[in-house]
Amino acid sequence: MAELQPPRAALGLRSHDDGCDRCWWCGDDPLYVEYHDREWGRPVHDDRRLFEKICLEGFQSGLSWLTILRKRDNFRRAFAEFDVEVVSKYTDDDVRRLLLDSGIVRHRGKIQSVINNARRCIELKSDTGSLDAFVWRFRSDDHSDGRRTSADIPTQSPSSVRLSKELKRRGWTFVGPTTMYAFLQSVGVVNDHLSGCWVSRDVRA
Repeated sequence: MAELQPPRAALGLRSHDDGCDRCWWCGDDPLYVEYHDREWGRPVHDDRRLFEKICLEGFQSGLSWLTILRKRDNFRRAFAEFDVEVVSKYTDDDVRRLLLDSGIVRHRGKIQSVINNARRCIELKSDTGSLDAFVWRFRSDDHSDGRRTSADIPTQSPSSVRLSKELKRRGWTFVGPTTMYAFLQSVGVVNDHLSGCWVSRDVRA
């Protein structure tokens, strides 16, 4: 007798009208579905986009990612497209200006963290050559290749703990191990699309 397979919902999958099964978390919001399909979990090697992701994951702490995603264009405008050379020169006047910007998350500590991390990023790139070369060192044996169920997805990993410790040692802020695991997922160092999700198959291919 063939083994009965659990229903999609029990695996953490969501079926959509286009016939595709996707990870449950993107729901039906078109912006979130597009992010799930085109960005999340796909490898990123551009230093500016990697820096942006680290910063936005820091802003996401305590909020939903969809909230950040809806404000992403505003964040890019506010932080000069996450150009570390420009942001590293932001002053207290810029912090005060950004605290009045209703288009972003107005959290003084997180705003100051982006400026600090831009300065630390310049130092890191001087040591390692690129943020890309540094980040992808943390793709190790704990990376997945598609989890079977949503319950299999951790909130942190040995790699995210190591990455967090190393960034903190270098003076970065808002880079805890859970935040860094979300970062590693989002930039494709970890493939945490569920194995039944069409994107997981596409990323593996």
